Amino acid sequence: MRITDLRPGWRTDFILHRAGAVVTEHDDCISVVTPANPSYYWGNCLLLAQDPRDEDLGHWLQRFAQWVADGRPQVQHLAFGVNTPFAGQQLPGWQAAGLQRYVNAVMRRTPDMPAPQPRPPRGDVVVRPIDWATEVEAIVELECADVHGFEPQGYRRYRRRQFDLMQPLHDAGQLQWFGLWCDGVLAADCGLMRTQAAPGATARFQRVATHPQWRRRGLCTALVDAVARYGFDQWQAAEEVMVADPEDVAIGIYRSLGFAEFEREWLWQRKSPQDAAA
Repeated sequence: MRITDLRPGWRTDFILHRAGAVVTEHDDCISVVTPANPSYYWGNCLLLAQDPRDEDLGHWLQRFAQWVADGRPQVQHLAFGVNTPFAGQQLPGWQAAGLQRYVNAVMRRTPDMPAPQPRPPRGDVVVRPIDWATEVEAIVELECADVHGFEPQGYRRYRRRQFDLMQPLHDAGQLQWFGLWCDGVLAADCGLMRTQAAPGATARFQRVATHPQWRRRGLCTALVDAVARYGFDQWQAAEEVMVADPEDVAIGIYRSLGFAEFEREWLWQRKSPQDAAA
């Protein structure tokens, strides 16, 4: 399997893997290992070329142990992406082994697609790129206000390490991180990365997050709208890709801003014991 074979959602994930990951192509999968951040589930994973079967579980567990977790006791999760469109597949054996299936909507927007003007948010809003030298810690604090069911201290370490890994991409002009300040308070953030630091690239959104105390004010809409315009106006991106939970309320925001779903990807994950107990 080759990186060039990847579908759009997975392929744009691999922009981030350029920052500190060891990516290896195998006959039937791609392995990703991020040595500096072993608790980064989707930076320490296998991406499968074909739909897995129940009877394949032992094979893929052995491959994960060999290619991702070997000699790395901090890797206690399991993560398997599938590079075929989701078609409702059920794998009872994988579920019995504690693996949970997730499905993502892969969305796209291009400069010529209609993009309705959003309602003004509540409050005085400023959206701008963050200062990496002075504001990363504040962004990490914001993102750790909601740890999404993971163990809090481990989640904080994971997010801080991610910014260390992303720094070279930022310095190379391939990634920018944005904060939204409402009435002077940092209330939301997200990232945008691109395939190349040149016009005509594909841009990919990263981690749209709003502090729990600042939700339902239109801030997420304002943030995504401003960052999308940045990608088209400043980077001259040819398209922007967003991957979102189809059951989450935020997907309605992305649709309202002109992002259109064109396929669904799927994956299997088992949390590490400390996260599963959180």
